[in-house]
Amino acid sequence: MIKKSMDESKKGFIKNLGGISFKKINDKNFEFTSSVKETHLNTGGIAHGGYLASIADAGMGTAAHMISENKRCVTINLELKFISAGKLSDNLIGKVKILKKTKSLIFISCEIHGSSDIVVSATGTWKILN
Repeated sequence: MIKKSMDESKKGFIKNLGGISFKKINDKNFEFTSSVKETHLNTGGIAHGGYLASIADAGMGTAAHMISENKRCVTINLELKFISAGKLSDNLIGKVKILKKTKSLIFISCEIHGSSDIVVSATGTWKILN
């Protein structure tokens, strides 16, 4: 059951990429979506790695912000594995999981799925600012 939904992406840097829609599933799981548009493609005709990294960072960062009771959080580490290609018009679905939260850090994983395959696997660490 979806408990909270928001369009976090209509502001800041991510709005330049078309935004993401974000929803909270439960206290440890979140989802976001983004559609691959022509401006997101590289010269090979597939989703650009920078676009994929940006939406992963934004989706995971939004989850960090929400799990930290809306405190400001910053990315201190982000690792991505590009597994398959995102294609034009794919509706990408990011599945975010909070692995661990301490007083000052949040450890997060994320998988971004395309129309048929996993496109990106990511892990990262966010610092909670006071």
